Amino acid sequence: MTDKAPEPTATPNTPSENSHHSIHPETEDDYSKYLLYSRAEILFVLRSLLQKGAMITVYFDNGNAFLLTALNQITKSSQLIFDMGSDQEMNQKALVAGKLIFISSLDKVKIQFSLKGLRSTSFEGRPAFLGELPETLLRLQRREYYRLVAPIANPIKCLIPADPPMEAPILDISGGGIGLMLPMDQKERFAPGTTFPDCCFALPEEGEIQTTLTVRNAFPVTTKTGNVYLRAGCEYVDLPGTRLSMVQRYITRIERERKARLSGLD
Repeated sequence: MTDKAPEPTATPNTPSENSHHSIHPETEDDYSKYLLYSRAEILFVLRSLLQKGAMITVYFDNGNAFLLTALNQITKSSQLIFDMGSDQEMNQKALVAGKLIFISSLDKVKIQFSLKGLRSTSFEGRPAFLGELPETLLRLQRREYYRLVAPIANPIKCLIPADPPMEAPILDISGGGIGLMLPMDQKERFAPGTTFPDCCFALPEEGEIQTTLTVRNAFPVTTKTGNVYLRAGCEYVDLPGTRLSMVQRYITRIERERKARLSGLD
């Protein structure tokens, strides 16, 4: 039987700060106990992505480029058909990439897998990507890997006491790290692997978090208005358990408030 998405999912022409998955790629070797090897288990997870129409972020070119897609179909031979966006230049870059990392989430569980390449095909008369079933699939169920998009109205700012010191708005936050919004001219300063000690930010109703941050990834993001900024994904270094609890309480509270507003309970 061929699995098919319930409805076609449109992919934005360009990545934006609202549509981009803020969860960055993980090194599979670090989380080998979370890897699925069973073909049946991998297909089960992929079918769940398909049925829920989950948005998927695809990283390639050593993490320097990404696009947004969705899984449209799993064929009888277990090949995967993904939506292709209207940005032809980005599509072509993806088609010639030697390795692509796919990241999504299901019920706050992080899903990640990689493919060695994509081919061009069509789906219901539209251009699409064709890929093989991944050999392994990473499924991280630990809560610290769920990233909360930070409030936009009153942004939390992180003080980075470098030379010179600077403040950067926090785009998203988790128990593992934060995403920072930076000017593009900070790209060299925030190169992956760079460490910034004694960074500080205040969580409303929780208190101050002080920690060392290590840059895990950094890439440009285009907003809906055409502006471009640098998103730097940073990891906490040796964050004390009491501070981690503060972060997790904050995430839980903001999620609860958002759900209440959506339900009309506020």
